[in-house]
This record gives sequence, structure tokens and C-alpha cells, in this order.
Amino acid sequence: MTQDSERARPASQARAFAALMQRVGQERDRTAFGQLFEHFAPRIRTFLLNRRVVPAQADDLTQEVMLAVWRRASSYDASKAAVTTWIYTIARNLHIDHFRKTVRAGKMDEQDPILQPEPAPEADDLLSRSEDVDQVSRALADLPDDQKTVLELAFVEGLSHSEIATRLDLPLGTVKSRVRLAMSKLRLSLGDET
Repeated sequence: MTQDSERARPASQARAFAALMQRVGQERDRTAFGQLFEHFAPRIRTFLLNRRVVPAQADDLTQEVMLAVWRRASSYDASKAAVTTWIYTIARNLHIDHFRKTVRAGKMDEQDPILQPEPAPEADDLLSRSEDVDQVSRALADLPDDQKTVLELAFVEGLSHSEIATRLDLPLGTVKSRVRLAMSKLRLSLGDET
């Protein structure tokens, strides 16, 4: 092979890629895209691996690059860049975008209110809560045992009315009545008029 034929090969290959890209852009030619994919996908993956992208992400980014080639083929302009340059520019830009997203995801805004601990309650609030707990405990203690039992099963164990009925071997209506009566008595004891 002579030196002239060596120079002619890249030029003819560039023209062939441009023709394939034109067919993809204008006609949505899947065969032409398949040829571009077959040539460029392994090279793009290697390019990404050389940029220290982990293999699984390199595979994903390669797919994204080739999908972008398919979608943007109609915008390719042979007078501005060779197909190879155009595709590698897409790969480089997607890699940079991916890297930036990864860096951003790794950084947390330490001032974000959701990451701030709840402020410690004031002494007055603690005392008020303690008094509320005592008042509720006394109101619960005043309930008849059957009503107290259904409330404990409902609110402590989280059972539904039908589950309580099954566990206590009671009719569902009885369970509902006991819950309703117990809640009414608690409201009266605690001074809640709702």
C-alpha cells in the first residue's frame, strides 16, 4: 500500500461516514445508523473508559451518545465538522454533564433546612408535654377496661377494627362502639370540645 492510498483511506472513510449520517438525518435510515453504531459505539466506550468512567456507566453513556446521534443526525453539518469529530464532541459533552451531575449529587448543602436537627425543646415545652402525658394517662386509666383494650389495640398495635374484632372475638359493631365511646370520654376528660 502506498502513502497516497494511506491518505486516501481516511478521506474516503470520512465521506462514507458523512453519507451514512446524511441518510440517517434525512431518511431515518436504520441500516445506515446500524453501520455508524457498529463502528463508533465500541470506540466511544473505549474513549469513556480512558476517561476513567466505570464500565457500566461507560456502557450507559455510549448508549446515550448513540441515541443523541440518532436524534440529532438531521442537524449534522459536514461543512463544519467531520462525523467523527461531531460524534466525539457529543460523547465528551455527555461525559462532562454526567460528571457534573455526579459531583453535584455528592455534595450536600449543609445549610439546607431539611438537614438541620430539630432545635432542642424549651424547658417550658418539656414541662407542658409532661403535663399533657400525665393528663392523657389519667384519662386512659379512668376508661373501662374493655374500652381501654380496644384503644390500645387500635393505636398502640395499629390494628384495624376488623382485626380487633377477630382478636377479641367480638362483633365488629361492638368494637366500633367501644372505640367511639372511649374517644368521646377522652375528649371530655381532656377538655377537647371538638
